[in-house]
Amino acid sequence: MHFEPADLATIGTLILLEGLLSADNALVMAVMVLGLPDEDRKKALSYGLLGAFAFRIIATLLAVFLMKLLWVKVVGAAYLLYLVWQHFFGHGEGEDRNTPPPAKPAFGLSAFWAAVVRVELMNLAFSIDSILVAVAMSPKVWVVLTGGILGIVAMRLVVGQLMALVQKYPPLVDGAFVIITWVAIKLFAEYAHQMHLVEWAIPQWVSLTVILVIFAVAYGYARRLAILSPDK
Repeated sequence: MHFEPADLATIGTLILLEGLLSADNALVMAVMVLGLPDEDRKKALSYGLLGAFAFRIIATLLAVFLMKLLWVKVVGAAYLLYLVWQHFFGHGEGEDRNTPPPAKPAFGLSAFWAAVVRVELMNLAFSIDSILVAVAMSPKVWVVLTGGILGIVAMRLVVGQLMALVQKYPPLVDGAFVIITWVAIKLFAEYAHQMHLVEWAIPQWVSLTVILVIFAVAYGYARRLAILSPDK
């Protein structure tokens, strides 16, 4: 492991990038565990973050290989769009989509473990962008791992605050799934670009700006509804 002073600057940049790229991930994680009982939410988030650590290590080690598997982006994008469809159209008549229903068993697992599996699948889909950005910044595996793992630790500090915010302003749930839609579109666009189906690519700064705008609009709308309907 060869150390250079510049590596510290790279790690710092990766932590910042991870924080920005994982903001949408953290928001969606917060939304996905709200259907669990209060005592299980933190436990589910902890398991989800352990999975995020594992995915980050494995994905970093396999990054060069994964970059060649373009279908990984398509599968990840399709799963994210499935989550969006479930949110906007998968509720029964009269149900409020912004009020998470109680978690239910799935995949042959209990409600708790089914929620953990959903969080892990979402983490895997969201990790594609951040891994490829990190590997592009440094060829050193230990630098990428250090920056990525510290960034995930920072995400753990943020996700609890986001969960409280979503509980206070339920319409933010819709905003979270609009962000998921954008991430899926970006993954499809990157696949099309790499397959030479289109000549343009979506710059990372554009993607981050769109995510920030979506969150800002959703937050402003949610706060306005809370002011107009204080008893709800």
